[in-house]
Amino acid sequence: MQICARGSGSLPAPLWSGSSALCEGSPDLPENFSPSLLSLSLVRTGVAQLKAGSFLRVPTLHLLLFTSNSFSVIEDDAFAGLSHLQYLFIEDNEIGAISKNALRGLRSLTHLSLANNHLETLPRFLFRGLETLTHVDLRGNPFQCDCRVLWLLQWMPTVNASVGTGACAGPSALAHMQLHHLDPKTFKCRAIELSWFQTVGESALGVEPFSYQGEPHIVLAQPFAGRCLILSWDYSLQRFRPEEELSAPSVVACKPLVLGARLIVLAARLWGGSQLWARPSPGLRLAPVQALAPRQLLRPNDAETLWLDQQPCFVVADASKAGSTTLLCRDGPGFYPRQSLHAWHRDTDAEALELDGRPHLLLASASQRPVLFHWSGGRFERRTDIPEAEDVYATHHFQAGGDVFLCLTRYIGDSMVMRWDGSMFRLLQQLPSRGAHVFQPLLIARDQLAILGSDFAFSQVFRLEPDKGLLEPLQELGPPALVAPRAFAHVAVAGRRFLFAACFKGPTQIYQHHELDLSA
Repeated sequence: MQICARGSGSLPAPLWSGSSALCEGSPDLPENFSPSLLSLSLVRTGVAQLKAGSFLRVPTLHLLLFTSNSFSVIEDDAFAGLSHLQYLFIEDNEIGAISKNALRGLRSLTHLSLANNHLETLPRFLFRGLETLTHVDLRGNPFQCDCRVLWLLQWMPTVNASVGTGACAGPSALAHMQLHHLDPKTFKCRAIELSWFQTVGESALGVEPFSYQGEPHIVLAQPFAGRCLILSWDYSLQRFRPEEELSAPSVVACKPLVLGARLIVLAARLWGGSQLWARPSPGLRLAPVQALAPRQLLRPNDAETLWLDQQPCFVVADASKAGSTTLLCRDGPGFYPRQSLHAWHRDTDAEALELDGRPHLLLASASQRPVLFHWSGGRFERRTDIPEAEDVYATHHFQAGGDVFLCLTRYIGDSMVMRWDGSMFRLLQQLPSRGAHVFQPLLIARDQLAILGSDFAFSQVFRLEPDKGLLEPLQELGPPALVAPRAFAHVAVAGRRFLFAACFKGPTQIYQHHELDLSA
């Protein structure tokens, strides 16, 4: 057969003994090649595509060259059987796509050229198993330098081969930039998504996660059902199911506390009916064990747990004029008032946090700006208030990069993000939040999220961008839409991550957290 083209002038001469070529106009790969053929050139053929096993009849090939052909796709295992192939040149063709396993089995390949085709990207793991590569030429392709080329940028420094990559064709901000000048660290190729998973039928004011005997649980405060409902994971059905319920009419908060094998739940109820429930050991049911401060806790609005001087405590924020926010600490078998805080201020929220290595307590109220207390001499003392923070309904804190941040919820006006500067919290960011009762930060996997729940619009999920130090919009929650959300919680179980959304005027919704790799 006449040789139509010999490809690059750099090809070693000995390989051309026993060479052959398929010339212009040939409609398909012929089947009459000599099985001992060492090199093959395919120039301007009519081959439409390279299918799996196209060269099984010529297993001795050392060199294979394609030039100026019209095929646009190379399928998986197109070069199967060519275990001796050292040189593969696929240049100046119309190839727009190559399958990720197209080069599988080329264990002797040293030189690969995909230059001057129509490739905008290459599939991840294309070069997996090609341990003998010394030269790779990718120049002349219109690469789109987005997340799809990230794996290539990460691969190049790891191989003992010279790689010619060429320039980016897009996006516009990177057009004409050489690929080897791109920094993989600047690519943002990991995304997350929260998608609906399950509905829990009754409305709820609060949701609290806890771990008991090594298993994750959730307790919901359901005022209209008059109960604290404990949920656990059903490994057979792969969903959350009710495990136990505590009778608690007019409940506003159900706060769990685990002390070894003992489980305690504080049920904060309106009009002096707050109670402690306890399970002394696994296998027993929870039972009421103590009425809590009936004269001080008349209209509780929130409850938190904290440890003070190595003792477990609860703090209950009270929103009535006649009652007062109360700190209750363990004393013998029960929990008893240790200190009354902030009397007459109608507190709506309590947040326990640590600043400068000491316990602190932040109280939000309907009558004044949030007040920060610090633990000193066995009691909480006022330290400062939060400037420029009027009408704050609730506060939640989170830590990131060694800093402490606050999310302040405002029903009217903008909710705020603040950062501790060592002496006070200072404004960092404002987010429109008309109708919001909850602005709650949650750390899910590697992502610091904050969810702004609204009574009048879709609830918004934000993610903290470390480079900027600001919360950026991520997604809206729904469908189904949340109806008057009041609290959020994160639970990890069975290798999966879930977000619970407790709603006052609708059922509790559960969303699953998914991580998406945009470079795949």
